[in-house]
Amino acid sequence: METTDLAEEAQVRLEGRSSAMAVSWVLGVGALASRNSIFTIGDYYYKLFPDYHPDRVLTLVYQSLALATMVLFTYKESKINTRRRNISGYIMFFLTTLALVLLDLLTSGKGGTQNYIVICIFVAAFGVADAHVQGGMVGDLSLMCPELVQSFFGGMAASGALTSALRLITKAAFEKSNSGLRKGAIMFLAISTLLELICIYLYAYVFPNLPVVKYYRTKAALEGSKTVSSDLVAVGIQTKASEQVVPEPMERLSKKELFFQNMDYAVEIFIIFLLSLSIFPGFLYENTGKHQWGSWYPLVLIAVFNLGDLIGRYIPMINFIKMEGRKSLLLATLSRFLLILAFHFAAKYGNPALMLSLVSFLGLSNGYLTVCIMTVAPKGYKGPEQNALGNLLVLCLLGGIFAGVSLDWLWLLD
Repeated sequence: METTDLAEEAQVRLEGRSSAMAVSWVLGVGALASRNSIFTIGDYYYKLFPDYHPDRVLTLVYQSLALATMVLFTYKESKINTRRRNISGYIMFFLTTLALVLLDLLTSGKGGTQNYIVICIFVAAFGVADAHVQGGMVGDLSLMCPELVQSFFGGMAASGALTSALRLITKAAFEKSNSGLRKGAIMFLAISTLLELICIYLYAYVFPNLPVVKYYRTKAALEGSKTVSSDLVAVGIQTKASEQVVPEPMERLSKKELFFQNMDYAVEIFIIFLLSLSIFPGFLYENTGKHQWGSWYPLVLIAVFNLGDLIGRYIPMINFIKMEGRKSLLLATLSRFLLILAFHFAAKYGNPALMLSLVSFLGLSNGYLTVCIMTVAPKGYKGPEQNALGNLLVLCLLGGIFAGVSLDWLWLLD
């Protein structure tokens, strides 16, 4: 009987997994599409606001709000309605990206301090939406299976790669026309707006109805999770869940206990993004000198980073290449600090080929180590603990990004 039950459980877990991975990937693309849109059209904003360091300022504004909001979500994660949180985040992304398009159309692409402040406000809203979606989705997927977490992070990296590719295409298409940068940027933001609308539909109606998602959410509910209740209600299985839930809540580790048990993973995630964002994108836009590539140079560097990040997030799918040892992950993470010296000398004395190689490795190592840590850390915990740990790791990730974009300003003193 026990063997039969295990076989049925395995069948349910496999059913719809490919579809869940595909949807998770698209949701990952949408989680960063709006943010990447802003930073990938940096050349357009540098033309409108040449004296305001738009890539550095907008990144800092974005991450400040994302981090502050994520602190609140992490503190209250066990009581938050995950479905409402994620849908609200994608809706905020959609409305704010649409607002940026409308702002540009209404102002006819004019610069000025007033328009810059409005753009900063919209970018701050992106940060709030990021904390809704990234923390909510990672926490939700962490109580399921590593493949879905990997797909989501793969989609986030693909978002950067796709936006870079589209930016290069639109720049080439409109470069010789009047207002070429502006036309390309508007088209770019419009595509991102449509993508966010697709994500709202997928998360609200498609994802919760997949068998593998129902299985893991029901399992998490039986283990005492309150964050999945509205998702179960949405697919009409609230009665089953309520009949099976144990009369007393199961004991779970506190956030403090989870943090100390996974402190090395938390520190590693923080350091990975601190280093990456201290170089990307501000340094690549403002500190790489002038070359014969002209305005194409920073865009190509951004694209190379995003492509490397995307490839790096899929390497761990090959089991014998995936790094899981805690000491080896820590050593690999700390060794990336050597890249700071490498970028310093490459910017002063190197050539574009060396810079491209370094940017490629920066992205590759960023993606690889991120997926290794985020898929290994939640193993061995109950559903509610996995959700809490996912939120804690995303908080450290956003903290690392905020620290990185703050330290990025130090390159201006070089």
